[in-house]
Amino acid sequence: MNKVILMGRLTRDPEVRYTEGEKTTAIARYTLAVERRFQKDGEQTADFISCVAFGRAAEVAEKWFRRGTKICITGRMQTGSYTNKDGVKVYTTDVVVEEQEFAESKNASAGSGERPSPADAKADGFMNIPDGVDDLPFE
Repeated sequence: MNKVILMGRLTRDPEVRYTEGEKTTAIARYTLAVERRFQKDGEQTADFISCVAFGRAAEVAEKWFRRGTKICITGRMQTGSYTNKDGVKVYTTDVVVEEQEFAESKNASAGSGERPSPADAKADGFMNIPDGVDDLPFE
């Protein structure tokens, strides 16, 4: 079984490219900084993991993900290799993203610390969406 689950912050905005041809496909590449469980010499350390998303997932990443955004992904590890311009063989390891989602609210990632209160929720458990919010990340 090849299954990866990661939660971390984007180190930079996703880099998105589109394939050429009759049917174009979006390809997003981004790096997640994933904190290690244990500290070394009292300092927090992280692993920087390369991720690649295709199609709709890549388009969502392009539109909504920004440097510092905390996300959770599931996918699979994929290894590969290529020969660079100097003739040296380079080995790669990427996580191919199958699912991705936000791991915190926009307010929390902005550092505002504001959280909706339970009083804002209706009786059915859902919160009201403020007027003027038309651009949600889902359909």
